This record gives sequence, structure tokens and C-alpha cells, in this order.
Amino acid sequence: MKIAMVGQFPPHIGGVGVHIHTLSKKLVSEGHEVYVITYPHKDIKDIDGIHVIGTKGLNIPGVRGLMFKKNAKKALQKLVEKEDIDIIHGHYLFPAGAAAVEVGKQYGIKTYVTAHGSDMFEMYKSQAFMRSTIRGVLKDADGVFAVSNALRHEIIATGVVGIADKTRISWNSVDIDKFNNNGDDSFKKENKLTDKPIVLFVGNLIKRKNVESLIEAKKISNSDYYLVIVGDGPLFKKLNKKVADENIRDVIFTGSRNDVEDIIPSCDVLVLPSFSESFGLVLIEALACGKPVIGSDVGGITEIITEEVGLLVNPRKISSIAKTIDKIINDEELRNALSMNARNRAKEFSEVTIPYDEV
Repeated sequence: MKIAMVGQFPPHIGGVGVHIHTLSKKLVSEGHEVYVITYPHKDIKDIDGIHVIGTKGLNIPGVRGLMFKKNAKKALQKLVEKEDIDIIHGHYLFPAGAAAVEVGKQYGIKTYVTAHGSDMFEMYKSQAFMRSTIRGVLKDADGVFAVSNALRHEIIATGVVGIADKTRISWNSVDIDKFNNNGDDSFKKENKLTDKPIVLFVGNLIKRKNVESLIEAKKISNSDYYLVIVGDGPLFKKLNKKVADENIRDVIFTGSRNDVEDIIPSCDVLVLPSFSESFGLVLIEALACGKPVIGSDVGGITEIITEEVGLLVNPRKISSIAKTIDKIINDEELRNALSMNARNRAKEFSEVTIPYDEV
């Protein structure tokens, strides 16, 4: 079969891109042909047998989504007219999902959409003007996937007619060969971080990820550790300035990295203190590397972190974050026990399941 995906894809960095890449590789391995229409980037190229199509446009906040919706729709129409596409799959309800369902309806092609989290938890909830558009995408899609139970419940709560019957779970998955516990601590050695434990955050530097509270937690911590923050985003400069102005020691910003599989093995614990999270892909990546994890007691995070592999915190209480980090850093026996169970938990998310009825 020929499947057209629409959404974020490498070389763009992010969980949606990882999800599409993983699913696409699985489809290709089983003999299907996959095309991915993604955002503009100067390094767009086919990878792993996947045909990658970059759109035109500018990556300007506030305009980027609307431009991609328009340009992705044009690229998808062109692809459909050239190739005999069997399935269209939009990842993220807007703009990719909107472009997918419009073309699917136009050409009578079975169309699926995947909600990845902030499209429902943030866009739908906080941007009232987007609700009718998102509800329209959910209504017009032939099938809807959610990456966690928490997200599925959020979609069903929209009240779109028939939505419960056509919304299913399609878990994120982790490549346990790429992310492993082989003991690689090269990042620690290269950056001369060998004398203290490393607490790691990986993700976009946006308000929802709550990195500022993680930095505040370090100020009141009773344990001594390096806080390594991997990622970029609109808050990068602000957070760097905060650390400098307040003279907060041992906080390292790496910027955006595409080699997190080589960074995670050097940490002692990974923390994801988000205010909301549909899943938390980086958590299962850390677990696959045999690392204990700390995450907010919200959304899909609670579906990943069990008491055998990590601890949950209240993201709105800095003291909760600080005390929980201290607990793991100061208690080697606890840390080792959580680490022992981590990889087995990750293996539960290692199977890539093709979600389409037709395949």
C-alpha cells in the first residue's frame, strides 16, 4: 500500500517527528511505500526508504502553522494526483490533520489523524477560535488515534458525534537498540561533568514544559548535582539569563541536540516536570537507557511511570520537584533499584504497531 504522512519529520527535532519516523520505518519494512510531507528545511532528504517532501514557507511563530496547512495541502494534492495513495495520515490535529482530512475528503481517500497532546491540551483548551476547526478535523477523519489514554479521554470530551467509537490508542514507541544501557558516559567525560550526579531535562523550552521550576528547584536543593538542559525554544534566552543573573551554579544548557541517545546514558535521573503532557516520549527513552525518571503527576506521564521505575511530582510545587530529585540523588539504593527495573518497563513500549484497519 501507499501511505502519505503529513507532519513534523527529521531533520526537524521533536516527539511527533520520532513517532512518524518510527511508524514509517515499520511500514517500509513490511513492504509498503511511505511518503512524508513535512515543514520546510534546507536538509530535507529521503531516509530509511521513506520519501520525504519538504514544503515551502517560513518558520515564523504565529504564521508557521497557517502556512504549513496551506502548503502541505498543496503538496498532498500534488502527491495524490501523481501516486495512487491508499491512506492519508495527518499527525497533530492542526495544521497537519486539517490538511490531511481536506485532501482525503476531496479525493475520497481513507484518512486518519493522530492527536499528539498539545493540540488538545493546549490549542483546543486555550485557543477558543481553534475549537471549531479541531472539532471539524475530528468529525471528518475516518479514524482518530491518541498517544495515551489521557489524551483519548480529552478527545472524547469534545462531544463530536461518534468520536468515541473511532478514537483508539496508538502508543509512542522507543527503539531499545538505539536507546540502551551500555554504560556510555562519553557526554559526561567530554563536558567534564564527572564529579557530581547529573539531573537531565530533554525537551522544548516552552512554558508548558516547566523548566523554570526545575531551575528554581535546584536553588533550594539539599543535594549537589549538575542540571543539564537539552533543548531550544522561545524561553532559551530567558532561562539562560535567569541562571546568569541569579548566579545559579552548575546549570548547563546544551541547546538543541539530535544525539540524545548519547546524552541520556550519562545522567543519573531524567526529569520531565511538565504542567501537561500527553505521553512523554523522552521518559521511555530514558528508561530504555536504564535510568530512573521523575515526571509530573499529570496526563500520559502517569501511564508510563510506575513506582518500580520512578517518582511523580506536583509540577506546581517547586518544593515537590526539589525534594523528589534530592530523594533519588541522595539515596543510591533507591536509584539502583529504579534503574534495575527501567529497561524492562521500556520494553513494554518497544513494539511498533501499525494502526490502520487496512494493513
